[in-house]
Amino acid sequence: MSVPDKSQGRVRQLREKALELDQAAERASDPEQRQRLKDKARRLREQSEQESGLAGRDIDPMV
Repeated sequence: MSVPDKSQGRVRQLREKALELDQAAERASDPEQRQRLKDKARRLREQSEQESGLAGRDIDPMV
């Protein structure tokens, strides 16, 4: 498996986990717990967006 394939798999996992957290937030009866779950889902989506952007680039960190 190439590096881009691994990155895409990681991005997919992050997005799936964010979706699961959103669904759990909808079922949560405690408003604080609901907000924590939504916040965590948002952070995972942001992370997946950052990683998907990096996965499509040929970046040399030494340049």
